[in-house]
Amino acid sequence: MRKFLVVLDDSRECLNAMRFAAMRAAHSGGGVAILSIIPPDEFNHWIGVGEIMRAEARERIEVHFEVFAKWMRDKQNVHPELVIREGEPLDEIMNQIKEDPEIGVLVLGAGNDGKGPGPLVTHLSRQSGSLPIPITIVPGDLPKERLEAIT
Repeated sequence: MRKFLVVLDDSRECLNAMRFAAMRAAHSGGGVAILSIIPPDEFNHWIGVGEIMRAEARERIEVHFEVFAKWMRDKQNVHPELVIREGEPLDEIMNQIKEDPEIGVLVLGAGNDGKGPGPLVTHLSRQSGSLPIPITIVPGDLPKERLEAIT
């Protein structure tokens, strides 16, 4: 089964990337893997504090994931999986792609705030020729109706 990999973060454009991945998976018989990345701990000298912060981050991620997962299950009949990794976002995206051979497409949402598409889209689109899978970049301000029409 081909899976669409989507990065879950706090950006507004994440929503359209999630919708697109779920609709494409539903129409193609694929799956969705939702990757959330906890950045490197800045509190290494406070080990107890770092562990509490990691636990809180995981809890926030799981709650955030469940909102998207419920919509995917109820509206698209897609049952996404959650993957939580710790590290630098670009490295962890590439590691996830390498470790899961079922991932067939990386879906990213492009920012629309006038500051550019965002660091992940910028960096990964520059590397797109050497990536092992294709990237789909979904405009962050694409209306839901238009998104449904293209999937």
